[in-house]
Amino acid sequence: MRLLFVTQSLVHGGAERHTITLANRLAERGHECHAAYVKNDPSQLGRYRGMGSVTCLDARKFLDLAALRRLTQLVRAVDPTHIVGVNQYGLMYAALAKRWAASPAPLAVTFHTTQLRTAKEWLKMLYYRPFFWTADWLVYVCEAQARYWARRKLFARRSEVIYNGVDLEHFRVDDPAGARLRSILGFAAGDLVIGMSAVLRPEKNHLQLVEAIGLLRRRGIPARALLIGDGEMRPAIEARAASLGLKDHVLITGLQQDVRPLVSACDAIALCSTSVETFSLAALEAMALARPVVHADIGGAAEMIRDRREGFLFSVGDTRGLAEALAALADPQLRKRMGAAARRSVEERFSERAMIERYEIRLQELEIARSKRGQLRKPAGAH
Repeated sequence: MRLLFVTQSLVHGGAERHTITLANRLAERGHECHAAYVKNDPSQLGRYRGMGSVTCLDARKFLDLAALRRLTQLVRAVDPTHIVGVNQYGLMYAALAKRWAASPAPLAVTFHTTQLRTAKEWLKMLYYRPFFWTADWLVYVCEAQARYWARRKLFARRSEVIYNGVDLEHFRVDDPAGARLRSILGFAAGDLVIGMSAVLRPEKNHLQLVEAIGLLRRRGIPARALLIGDGEMRPAIEARAASLGLKDHVLITGLQQDVRPLVSACDAIALCSTSVETFSLAALEAMALARPVVHADIGGAAEMIRDRREGFLFSVGDTRGLAEALAALADPQLRKRMGAAARRSVEERFSERAMIERYEIRLQELEIARSKRGQLRKPAGAH
């Protein structure tokens, strides 16, 4: 197969990471993979490897005709067997370029979004919707997301769920770097270290974890937060920690290329998102490293984490509920038991290999269906 992936950017985010992994792994299986990103943010470009061309379309506005022409030229040059749009914005550019280039390639879309945050985003979705309807294949990343959008009449010619997956060899439980790093970071053996691996954006809701750490420490639990990432909310997070007397108990690492040692240095991972978490790769990675996860009950969290088995679920915005779940994890035996269950769950249900194989099979089926349609369109006697 010869695939062209079209994504909004290469910013640090779950959809972008998923796309890069999918392209890399399919390339390793012998398929030719090209990529185009619409907005000039190449933050994760270094993660691409062994692929075909990677092109920045350098769009300066929502629908940039010059960028669209560049993508159309790329479609003609690559002549892909498949075009894969990532989320609604990437899909729009992919669909329009496919039409302008008169490409017969089937159009697929991987969709990582559930709830939209603003009225403007909902209005844009009215414009995006027809692009989904004309797509040959729509992939959701969890059942809750599929149900949510089915109720809102979002569909393609074929739609299905393929869960995100984790590289089980890359995220190994026996990594000794975490224990060493824990000491280097200044955490005591008895500290309850709660990590959060996410870009510091408002919707990720790091402030709630800071407040929960304060509640735990007032109860005498030596809780500390390790925030793995960076972003626009950093000043606000640092200010909130200082105002609660937690300046020495909330550590922000900055952006990290490899989060494994930092996650391994934690006793548990918390995810407090308020609106946009659909099926968290960060949660899956923590589970693969045998860390229990405390997750806001949003998106597909309940499909990933069985409450009180691999971790805990709490109601969105419920800081006391978050703190109660974290307090339970002050018990080392419970952490160990839930962490082991989390690793088994990822092995059984969320391996990267299984995810890639499903994508490969479905894409090959699309190619076969396209070939059959092409044969049917040939006039009688044509070869």
